[in-house]
This record gives sequence, structure tokens and C-alpha cells, in this order.
Amino acid sequence: MDPSIAPASRAAAVTPNDTAIVGARALYIGTAGDVAIASRRDMDPVIFKSVPAGTILPVHAAIVALTGTTASNIVALF
Repeated sequence: MDPSIAPASRAAAVTPNDTAIVGARALYIGTAGDVAIASRRDMDPVIFKSVPAGTILPVHAAIVALTGTTASNIVALF
């Protein structure tokens, strides 16, 4: 199967941080709120507003920034 469309094979809890590299291909949002994501480390984060609990965001997340993130219980999917 093409790895770019295969289901995630690993997961890890995410602690939002303005500089730490996550490198996830999707994020599970456990508790609703805003999620600030930079798709590359040299880009400013984009804030996904009011993401509902239980949502899987199918976006590449190099960084899940602390600044602008209010959601919690975030899990990175690789």
C-alpha cells in the first residue's frame, strides 16, 4: 500500500511546544479547542479554531505550537 495513504501505524501523545518537532501526518484532538499547527518548522503556525473533541485533523504537523493551542489530549499519528 502507498505509505502516503496507509493508515497510521504509530501514535504518541503531544505536548504543544513552539519549537519542538512533532512530524505527525495527522492529529487526534481529545479535548476541544484551538490547535496551532506549522506544517514546516520555517512557517508560522495556522490556528484551527474550535476543533471538536474526537476530530482527526489530516494535516502534516511539523510543530504543534503552544502559543495559540487551547485543545488538549492531542495524539500525533505517524
